Amino acid sequence: MQLQTNSLTLPDPLPLDSGEELHNVRIAFETYGELAPDKSNAILLCHALTGDQFVASEHPVTGKPGWWERMVGPGKPIDTDRFHIICANVIGSCMGSTGPASDADDGTPYGMRFPVLTIRDMVRGLVGLLDQLEISQLHAVVGGSMGGMQALSLAANWPNRAGRVLAIATTARHSAQNIAFHEVGRQAIMADPNWAKGDYYAGDTSPDAGLAVARMAAHITYLSEEGLTGKFGRRLQDRSEKTFGFDADFQVESYLRYQGSGFTRRFDANSYLYITRAMDYFDIAEEHGGLLADAFAGTQARFCLVSFDSDWLYPTAESRHVVHALNAAGAPVSFVELSAPFGHDSFLLDVPALDRVVKGFLHD
Repeated sequence: MQLQTNSLTLPDPLPLDSGEELHNVRIAFETYGELAPDKSNAILLCHALTGDQFVASEHPVTGKPGWWERMVGPGKPIDTDRFHIICANVIGSCMGSTGPASDADDGTPYGMRFPVLTIRDMVRGLVGLLDQLEISQLHAVVGGSMGGMQALSLAANWPNRAGRVLAIATTARHSAQNIAFHEVGRQAIMADPNWAKGDYYAGDTSPDAGLAVARMAAHITYLSEEGLTGKFGRRLQDRSEKTFGFDADFQVESYLRYQGSGFTRRFDANSYLYITRAMDYFDIAEEHGGLLADAFAGTQARFCLVSFDSDWLYPTAESRHVVHALNAAGAPVSFVELSAPFGHDSFLLDVPALDRVVKGFLHD
């Protein structure tokens, strides 16, 4: 499997939904597999909130395998012997693409001077990347969670750029509950004294405590009650009796603290603020006059929506809503709800049925 790590700067300012624009936008990306001479085999993979471009290669900060290495590679469902895979870090993030930690024109990090983004803005950046790579139409765009939002946004706003759209464990808009969980995380970050109103890059400290709590709260939403009970139950952590204190008595407490502290080593707190806000603003119907079906009117793409029965963050009803809109727009669409005990994170974990769906949709 061929691996190339790249970045490029878009030649023109990037217009944003807020009315502002970003200059000298840098997009960091990785590619896997050979691009066909006619460029007909390109697949754009879109990552989730805290993901990055390292979909099938070792993460340079953590040393861990790529976040979808089980899905992407030679002979795998997203087969790099057949397809050319492009995965880019979204703008607003912190793994090489332009974001709050990037230097502004004055040579200092943007911090909270960075403009507020939308999912559509992120996709504008991805379209800019495709333009620079001279790829006019993708074989497919694929994404789970926030990546699925990007896939649907590309289909709605750039309808001729992808022949197939695979959106997994996602939604066409954020619910009040989704927004509420994100707001808890943002408030945890901004309440950390080390956040310093977002201007912490030049100092020796960063809002790690607040970011860890934000990650802990979000991580709960990625799991299911069944999964948590099966993995941890009420079992104690490295002790036989309760301490009658506030240490991590329970295994699940220790697990969440581990997830939170590990996250601070690879992610930027300001990026977390900006990306969660972009997700909260996401509403494809609102972007197209209030009717979701109108967003997909005239599309020539084929669609596949996948949900999981244990996902309470973006439950099956959210995918069905998109499917009904696609039906109303006359778009060819298939849909499946898969059974898995892992909650929202099921799309990242070992669910063989998902492998079969992905391979079947991309290869047929």
